Amino acid sequence: MCWNPGADGKSSVTEPIPSVTVVGSFAVGLTLRAERFPVKGETLLGRDFDMGPGGKGSNQAVQAARLGANVEFVGRIGADNFGAIGKQLYTQEQVDTTYLFESPDRNTGVGFIVLDAHGDNFILLDPGANELFSTDDVDRARERIQTSNVLITQLEIPLETAGHALKLAHDANVISILNPAPARRVPPEILQYADLVTPNETELRLMLGRAPDDNANSIDLCDELIQMGVRRVILTRGVNGATIVTHEGYHNMPAFRVRVVDTTGAGDAFNGTLATYLARGIPLEPAVRYAGAAGALACTRLGVIPSLPHPEALEQLMNAG
Repeated sequence: MCWNPGADGKSSVTEPIPSVTVVGSFAVGLTLRAERFPVKGETLLGRDFDMGPGGKGSNQAVQAARLGANVEFVGRIGADNFGAIGKQLYTQEQVDTTYLFESPDRNTGVGFIVLDAHGDNFILLDPGANELFSTDDVDRARERIQTSNVLITQLEIPLETAGHALKLAHDANVISILNPAPARRVPPEILQYADLVTPNETELRLMLGRAPDDNANSIDLCDELIQMGVRRVILTRGVNGATIVTHEGYHNMPAFRVRVVDTTGAGDAFNGTLATYLARGIPLEPAVRYAGAAGALACTRLGVIPSLPHPEALEQLMNAG
């Protein structure tokens, strides 16, 4: 803890500010809504076009900052107008960008998002400058990573880069979180450095090299990750909540019931919140409960950044639930 002067001039004890480093992606999202998804060769009329900042790493950084963490975002953008959108966002949200690098010869990442009437989505992503994000870039942020409470990374950047970030954190006894999205196979030599992995049902299968509709038992698949060196798996299951899997067994946690408008940012709200509460020293189960509340709230509003909850909304849902 640290001492700060109170309003009356006397000293008071305050909790230390949690430190979260996010190694990840930034992209600008272009969103359209439609009654349903088009089929092959079909053109549908859409509505409610929106353009705004996104990228899983960026979204998670903003979520953590909104919840009071000291956040460093480590990543790459292009030297273009889309990159300027990211810089403006980080200034507004008080996210540090000491290790945000520009690539003059590559565009900033961009994603195309379509939402149907049920709030479900599909996304196409051009990684752009994110593909140039290297292990050398991560090494430049080594000191910041090693002095953080939590590091979180995702897979919209090169796998080698994400793995290197996890290793730096693991070797420094910093909590390391891998959000394996978008889904791809992740080898054991990277998984061994992840304290926590946070897949959904589909990502769980793909990261193990299985078909996305493989009918294997999900808990058994989580156990495979544990055998590869992962300490804990947080399996996110949408309306069915989340399941915590460890060497000792598993524990199901129920979902919060909300009216779903747009699911696009739910996973990022979950992961950014989980990182923040773990950085505060909150035990895993209550941290996952807070993360679940944040993911639920993110489904209640259109757009990713507008939907990432602030502490007041999070506490209100927690108290109601």
